[in-house]
Amino acid sequence: MSRLLLYLIILPLSRLPFSVLYRLSSGLSFLLYRVAGYRKKVVRRNLQQSFPDKSDQEIRSIEKDFYLHLSDLITESIKQFSITREEVQARCRVVNPELLEELGKTHKRVIVAAGHYNNWELAAVSLGIATTSTVFGIYSPLKDAFMDQKLMRSRERYGMRMLSRKKIKDFAAREPLGPEVILFATDQTPSNVHKCYWMEFLGQETPIFFGTEKFATEQGWPVVFGWISKTRRGYYEISFELLEDKPREAPYGRITQQHTRWLEEEIRTLPAYWLWTHKRWKRTRPADVPLYGPDLQPLPMA
Repeated sequence: MSRLLLYLIILPLSRLPFSVLYRLSSGLSFLLYRVAGYRKKVVRRNLQQSFPDKSDQEIRSIEKDFYLHLSDLITESIKQFSITREEVQARCRVVNPELLEELGKTHKRVIVAAGHYNNWELAAVSLGIATTSTVFGIYSPLKDAFMDQKLMRSRERYGMRMLSRKKIKDFAAREPLGPEVILFATDQTPSNVHKCYWMEFLGQETPIFFGTEKFATEQGWPVVFGWISKTRRGYYEISFELLEDKPREAPYGRITQQHTRWLEEEIRTLPAYWLWTHKRWKRTRPADVPLYGPDLQPLPMA
């Protein structure tokens, strides 16, 4: 079935010009939001809990913008199967890759922390072109081996390399052949509520993926935050800001708190561009697990 989907639908669609794809995306948005109501209850609940001060009208306005953005992401992901190098560079500008280049001269490996905000996949592919460092994107392999291989190839066409999350420890243990950049998506929901960092995010107790800080402090890899913005429909920018260049000296939780706060700043500024379809707050903090405050100290247990 996946072969038919790829060869009969995805690849032919990927060869259409962007102008046609965005017309299709507008129609898909209507179907997802108005007709199918795809995860509409989850999206609305997430938005209402994250923005309790917003009116119902404001929440519905964000919803509508989000579903158009989601549809654009789907069509842009399809386009990546045939997008040219020139189109990647035109569609996502890498603003200051020199920060990564400079850090790479002395540290060899640099972490870029970012969330599932705007088109993070296109930003990663564009970074693979813009920097002389080898860029590694961490991903969870699909159960469908055929589609997993095809997706990997589409992402790796212009220099970026995909790294299975199951192989990160082996990757960290080997000596880098040259400057390397590792992309960490920091807003994934941890499966183990005990092996994560609990803090308030968008006004709610949230388990935060701790891998970014863990590898930074253990390996001494500096951390940079990736700010991803949409300049207009179909066009993006990614810029970098140094988060921590001496991670082994950073107090526990500082790296995690900072990249989470910066992601929250992005979301609060333009909320429609985050991925609201996931059940981000489906897990409850166990009574014996601390909740950390902005001062990096555990809050008093209830």
